[in-house]
Amino acid sequence: MSAELTRARKQLTQVRSLLRQGKVMPAAQSYHTALLAVLKNPLMKAEKEEFERLLDDAAHHLNNDAELRRVFPLTIAYKPGAEREVLDVVASLVKALEEAAVSEAQEQLRQFEASKEAEMRRGQQMLDDRQFEDAQKHFRGLVARFEDDAELKGEIGDRFLKAGRYEEAFEYLAQALDESPESVHLYNRIGIALRKLGKFDVAEKYYFKAAKYTGHDPHLFFNLGRLYVDWGKWDRVAKAAGMALKLKPDFVEAEKMLNFALKKIQ
Repeated sequence: MSAELTRARKQLTQVRSLLRQGKVMPAAQSYHTALLAVLKNPLMKAEKEEFERLLDDAAHHLNNDAELRRVFPLTIAYKPGAEREVLDVVASLVKALEEAAVSEAQEQLRQFEASKEAEMRRGQQMLDDRQFEDAQKHFRGLVARFEDDAELKGEIGDRFLKAGRYEEAFEYLAQALDESPESVHLYNRIGIALRKLGKFDVAEKYYFKAAKYTGHDPHLFFNLGRLYVDWGKWDRVAKAAGMALKLKPDFVEAEKMLNFALKKIQ
């Protein structure tokens, strides 16, 4: 017996075991692959009889699986000599299972996102009600549930930033940036939080990092200028405002910033 037929025999004998484990897709795929091998390879009489028995037994187990019947109501009517017709049915079965798996995954993702959005709304309500300790506890629990979601951490950081809670904002934004360093907008958010905390030198470093990625954003340089205003570094304010205007000549606020800085320098 060839190696391919030996594998086919093993695949057919494991169909029942796979179904008992709830692995409907692998069971159907095993039957399909094994049947293809049987059709491709010449069989001795004894081998032919053995595979007819194995195919019939495996088809019986597939037909009697409740989960499979829910997805695919057609039965696999195996009989010797009808292998090619059965192959078409099994191919349809595998396709139906694949489509069901995709549909189930999409539904799980929808529920996952809906749950996350509901929890975000709860946390936002706490922020709106100025229940900051409760909000922090709530959001930390949410991050623990979705620990690999850098976007979620960034969004939580944004919410704390808008609520004027800069320590908490920096905590979540820094976590998000560690996990997603290519998210350039986070550098800007962190810079704002650190500026509000009076940590000007640290904020400046984050803005410089952001400039390496997106040195064409006038608002980045404007925010850097605001940092220097709070810091009292008027020559740097003028330079940052000038960069913003170079990138966006009609940037009115940047022009006001530049004129203000020049008056301070004089």
